[in-house]
Amino acid sequence: VQLAESGGGSVQAGGSLRLSCVVSGLTSSSICVGWVRQAAGKGREGVASIDSDGSTNYEDSVKGRFTISQDDAKNTVYLQMNSLEPEDTGMYYCGADGELCFRPVVHMTADLAYWGQGTQVTVSS
Repeated sequence: VQLAESGGGSVQAGGSLRLSCVVSGLTSSSICVGWVRQAAGKGREGVASIDSDGSTNYEDSVKGRFTISQDDAKNTVYLQMNSLEPEDTGMYYCGADGELCFRPVVHMTADLAYWGQGTQVTVSS
């Protein structure tokens, strides 16, 4: 299983970015894909998840600003991030597992077995 993230960059507060995660090699009919982020000196924090049934979950601080979606034909999950804040700065990792997402995003780091290398998001004030 391989995951490849892209789309990170540097933006000013209030700006937008769209992250992409291409998932390959996961053959299960039920899949959970999620995004976590890690700020410098802190642990990983669950941000958003989506499963093959289309169910989505978000961490409270990103609700209304971030949208997770998927393109099954491209095996790609997107994270559209709007109204970015300096607190959103960090390395964003995409993770996946061969079953539906069954717990809130706070548990994602423990629940997902496969991870990408991450893409850096920097938001300046």
